Amino acid sequence: MSEFMEGLNLTVLGVTIVFMVLSVLAVVLYAVGWSERRLVEKEAPSGAPAAPAPTAAAREEKPAIPPRDLAVVTAAVLAYTAEKAAQLRPLPFRRKVSDAWRLYGVQSQMEEVEDFNYEIGKW
Repeated sequence: MSEFMEGLNLTVLGVTIVFMVLSVLAVVLYAVGWSERRLVEKEAPSGAPAAPAPTAAAREEKPAIPPRDLAVVTAAVLAYTAEKAAQLRPLPFRRKVSDAWRLYGVQSQMEEVEDFNYEIGKW
């Protein structure tokens, strides 16, 4: 019974230490995140508002790629992929190896086990 109590005490002590270390790590990581947020807030000037994000209408007015260039690039990509698809060839199927080899392996393993058991037990 004393071995059981000793094992129980050791288990409780180990679990307690693990959770204490995890708690300390969680607090440290929270503190690092908090301090990083504070530093970022200090670097950004509080008086100047941040630049507003462009709206969808502003993005539609001036596309990054002109439509004609986009059409040319799309046509080139489609032509390239169609050419690659035409070059694909089906792979030949291989015949499955006969099950006789697998069955022979299983049989020889069974014989080895039987021989081993007979040798040990001296039946």
